[in-house]
Amino acid sequence: MTVKEIQEYAQIRTKARAYLCYIMSRNIPSEVDSCSQDEIQVLLQKIQDAIPSAEVVYAIDGNGTQITENVSRNPKLLGKGKGRDRSDRAYYYKTRKEHRCKLTDPYPSLLTNELVVTASYPFYDAEGKLLAIICADISLKNILKMVHPTSSDSTFGNIAKGIYTIFSIALLGIAALLFIKGISSIGLSLDEVDINTIFKATILLTLSLAIVDLVKAIFEEEVLGRENKRDRSDDSHQTMVKFLGSIIISLSIEALMLVFKFALTDPGQLLYAVYLLFGITGLIIALSIYLKVNKKQENSS
Repeated sequence: MTVKEIQEYAQIRTKARAYLCYIMSRNIPSEVDSCSQDEIQVLLQKIQDAIPSAEVVYAIDGNGTQITENVSRNPKLLGKGKGRDRSDRAYYYKTRKEHRCKLTDPYPSLLTNELVVTASYPFYDAEGKLLAIICADISLKNILKMVHPTSSDSTFGNIAKGIYTIFSIALLGIAALLFIKGISSIGLSLDEVDINTIFKATILLTLSLAIVDLVKAIFEEEVLGRENKRDRSDDSHQTMVKFLGSIIISLSIEALMLVFKFALTDPGQLLYAVYLLFGITGLIIALSIYLKVNKKQENSS
């Protein structure tokens, strides 16, 4: 489970709560005179049919004790849980306190060891006495698929991950070839090494490093979905920023190499190295302006 999925859930939580509470309200009566365990079990089965992606559905009483066995499509979870104390769970005490349907934050499930959310819905008798709280546990992945089809776990999201993986592997292969070519161009004998060979090898190795840095950024953000650990004020279009940073570093190294090369071989060409340094300075200024504009937009939003 990734941080990106938790962030997606935070964005769609309101829609998820509205959707799940609507389904539960359609299948659970608002008021009843009384309700036996068999009748509650029938309600649980209706909720399971209405929310097929729910891992388990069960009922707890006013004291937080589970009064029914789990209803589940998973044979390993079916028929368990009766008598378990759930009074310390947020879906119990918040639902009882607020007298309305609730949807929890993601938390680790004791049954599946995965992150789940719980939708809870109370129902009362005619005198307003709490009869039971119906609970449905849904994995974080399933609720993203159910409420937010454009999630990274959707079909298109999985295809996109595959494409990014293929391109990452291809770029990594190119970086490996450049690295091998750069090392082999130096030669094994120190007597055969000249200044031009050193410059060419440096260019190849620097370009290889820039590509590896780009592959790392793409793979971590687009495939693994890892959260950027830097300040969120500059994480917009982070892959492009990372790539431009690598290019600036590469060009800076190459400008330095040109300065040394022309100083030794042709001082009249130093002006071209200076032009390159001016171009690098322009890139740095443009990137700084880009990050500053993004920061202002995020702060204003």
